[in-house]
Order: sequence, then C-alpha cells, then structure tokens
Amino acid sequence: MADEKEKKVTTASKKSEETKTAKAETKSSNKTESKTAEKKVAETKTATKKAETKVAEKKETAKTETKTAAKKVEEPKKAVKVQKESDTEELVAKATVKYARISSRKIAIVANLIRGKNVDEALAILKFTPKAGAEVLEKLLKSAIANAENNNQMSHSKLYIAEIYSNQGPTLKRIRPAAKGSAVRIRKRTSNTTIVLKERV
Repeated sequence: MADEKEKKVTTASKKSEETKTAKAETKSSNKTESKTAEKKVAETKTATKKAETKVAEKKETAKTETKTAAKKVEEPKKAVKVQKESDTEELVAKATVKYARISSRKIAIVANLIRGKNVDEALAILKFTPKAGAEVLEKLLKSAIANAENNNQMSHSKLYIAEIYSNQGPTLKRIRPAAKGSAVRIRKRTSNTTIVLKERV
C-alpha cells in the first residue's frame, strides 16, 4: 500500500512538473512570437516611412526641376521684352509753363493750330497769329526746342509737336465795386501748359 501511495505521489509530482514545463514553454513561445510580430510591425513601419520619404524627395526634385525649367523659359522672354522696349523707345523733349496769367481756353485756341506740325512751321504760325495765347506758346515752343537739342541731342529738322495741352491753374479772386454798395467777383484765371516734342521717323 505504501509503495502504491508513493508511486501515486511521484506520478502526481511528475505530472505537475510536466504541466509546469509545458506552461513555461508555451509562455516562452508566446513571448518569442509576440517579439517577432513586433519586429515585423516595426520593419513594416520603417519600410513605409522610407517609401514616404522617397516619394517626398521625388516630388521635391520634380518641383525644383519644373521651377528651373520655368526660369529658363522666362529668361529669354525677359530678354526679348527688353530688346523690344529699347527698339520702341523714342526720344522725347518737354517744356512746361505754370501759372501763366492767361486762361487755358485762350491757350487751347492757338494750341489746336500747331498740334502735329513741324517745329519751324509751328513757329511761323505762332508769329503771325493775332491771339493772346500765341506769345506764350511761342516762348514755350522755343524752350522745348532748346531742351531737345541741348539735353537729348535731337535733330532740329526732324522735330514735331507730338503733344500740346493746357490745363486750368489756380484762379485769383478779386472784387470790383458795384452799385448800391455791392461787389462783383473778378476771376483772374491761370493755366499750366505743356509741349512735348518728338522726332519724325
């Protein structure tokens, strides 16, 4: 009987030991499996990050390439524009008289006679025009001719009046005594006149 009891105890202890070893083995196997799974997840994450960085780098390089190509295309366009502007540039001479004591309306009557005319022809017209604005415009035209010849080295024979305009300047207000102690306002008008000369092609 005692031997049987001892056998039972030994078998029970062996079984318990076996179960313990089996549990330990399962735990260790579970741990290794979880570690390998974690490693795989980390590897996949790093691979995705690398792929994203490569895509971003490709996009940046594509952007820089497009920018450089656009700059290369723009540079010749700019050069062409500069050349065209230099070709179309015209020499211009100006002269302006400000606050002339004559109304812009009286100046405009004479200015319409000489607009677009050659310089010598305009001077002749102004000399023989019996209008108040003719004297002011003659002086102004002579000043514009001098500016063209001395400042811009333009040839006298090619000069013509490209633009001429007269704008109203400030008005001086005066008073004239009138009947029954009243007063009448007198408006002494002024004008600002400009002449622009260019060369005929």
